[in-house]
Amino acid sequence: MDPNPKVSIIIPVYNAASALRRCLDSVLKQEFTDFELLLMDDGSSDESPAILDEYAGKDSRIRLVHKNNSGVSDTRNQALDLARGTYVQFLDADDWIAPEATKLMVRAMEQKKADLVVTDFYRVVGEHVSHKGDIEEDSLMDLQTFAGHMMENPADFYYGVIWNKLYSRQMIEENRIRMDPEVSWCEDFLFNMEYLLHCKGIFALQVPVYYYVKTEGSLVSQGLSITKTVEMKASVFRYYNDFFARVYDPEDYEARRIQIYGFLGAFARDAGAISFLPGTKRLGKERQNVDMNPQASDTLLTNAYYQRKLLDKYLEPVGQHYDLSNVDLRILLTIAAVNRKTSRRQLAAYAGVSSLLAAASLQKLLQQGYVETETHLRDRISEGVKQGDLNLRITDKAADLTEDLVSALADYRRAIMAGFTKEEERRYLDLSERAGKNARAALEH
Repeated sequence: MDPNPKVSIIIPVYNAASALRRCLDSVLKQEFTDFELLLMDDGSSDESPAILDEYAGKDSRIRLVHKNNSGVSDTRNQALDLARGTYVQFLDADDWIAPEATKLMVRAMEQKKADLVVTDFYRVVGEHVSHKGDIEEDSLMDLQTFAGHMMENPADFYYGVIWNKLYSRQMIEENRIRMDPEVSWCEDFLFNMEYLLHCKGIFALQVPVYYYVKTEGSLVSQGLSITKTVEMKASVFRYYNDFFARVYDPEDYEARRIQIYGFLGAFARDAGAISFLPGTKRLGKERQNVDMNPQASDTLLTNAYYQRKLLDKYLEPVGQHYDLSNVDLRILLTIAAVNRKTSRRQLAAYAGVSSLLAAASLQKLLQQGYVETETHLRDRISEGVKQGDLNLRITDKAADLTEDLVSALADYRRAIMAGFTKEEERRYLDLSERAGKNARAALEH
């Protein structure tokens, strides 16, 4: 066993025999192998201890602890006391992770020089799977930017749980961050709040690598009494308000106070459960809500979602090869598709990203020499270009990149037209073009 593993993976186990093998197998089959697996048996009374003993005897990376029942918070704290890794990753015993999960999280942490990596995840309910994620930024975020996203959609598991994140153990230890054993329902959320206050850089890995199984009796699906619900809401109200007061300077905090209190007011009126906290029965609103039920009828919005995600899937390998994000590639495709003369605002709108992201992406493409721009005053006067417009062209240096993009788009087109006849392909393209023209005409009126 490596005395200094790169990652400490922590799994608290309590009567999880039915799902435990699936969880453990997913960890031991990780493409990334430099880890220790801390299995913490919290006084299980089912077959879990025997299963844990079996696995511990087969893999030297496993460190197994059998202990009296003390609750999930104290169990995780004991595991943190034992951990030796550079990074810390948590799992629940009901769930599992994709083979590339730890590899991608560690790579993102080190390449982006992040203090925290947050990933998308899959929610599994019976035979149905939905992809959950909330942030679509490809660059490293400071705490204020991340907190802004969190403020927009605080009722999302994405922010509250610990199992879709990779932490720095040094940061945890230097600041003595631990779960509160006295809090039985929102310990993940409070742990994250405290950890975030020490973060300078947070990166959102837009790849779903964790399979969260919603099952009654799991670590994140316990009932709440009315009294405990009221107490918890009051406590979280204070934590949440204090968190934003510490994140933003006084002027920014005052400017955002209405938004913060607006959430807290709705939060306090909800007599049900606090959906973004572990320990409640519902997930609440989640920005990406993809129903994989084949009997569900697709709408224009879901079709657009599927096609955008599919395009991103084909663009991603190209981006990895050239060290470009999908946003960079969409900006490049937009430059190729529109007239040379366009404004930054139009570029962002056509690419479907914010103006800030479009500007940063364009700057990156310019610096790497894939794009050139001219904004001479003479050109503006003689050609009628509005002030602030850009005269953009893709350079010869981008020839190989462009060729790879053309191949990716061809693969994308083949995928969405799978099973089409030649006539159906022609009709589809014709109707799509007409629909686009109709949309443009409607917007211009």
